[in-house]
Amino acid sequence: MSATIIAVANQKGGTGKTTTCENLGIGLAREGKHVLLVDTDPQASLTIALGYPRPDDLPVTPTDLMTNVMQERPVNPEETILSHTKGVDLIPASIMLSGLEVSLVNAISRETVLKQVLESVKSQYDYILLDCIPSR
Repeated sequence: MSATIIAVANQKGGTGKTTTCENLGIGLAREGKHVLLVDTDPQASLTIALGYPRPDDLPVTPTDLMTNVMQERPVNPEETILSHTKGVDLIPASIMLSGLEVSLVNAISRETVLKQVLESVKSQYDYILLDCIPSR
């Protein structure tokens, strides 16, 4: 199994990206698919919608994982994955993602940092859905 990765993206906020990502993920899980949802928005709307109302209190988030990639340290996405009762797994977000943008500006191969994080879990899922931040 090698996951199909789908980015739910739009340049404007408030267009239903989070709702689409959540409902598509749960729908695929109901069809027996293994689904990982990744919240890449610092507002953490997907994380909150899936029952984690205090995302800034979570111990490890994508920020930590991507920082590890940039600093060439080991990456272990399993330590961030939360299981949900609706049959999906979640890599949650926090406000710390907003600060990561500054670090990514100077990072070599910055466009592949998230890809490197997901590479180690890709074989465990049928689908990985990314709830993206609105573009500027």
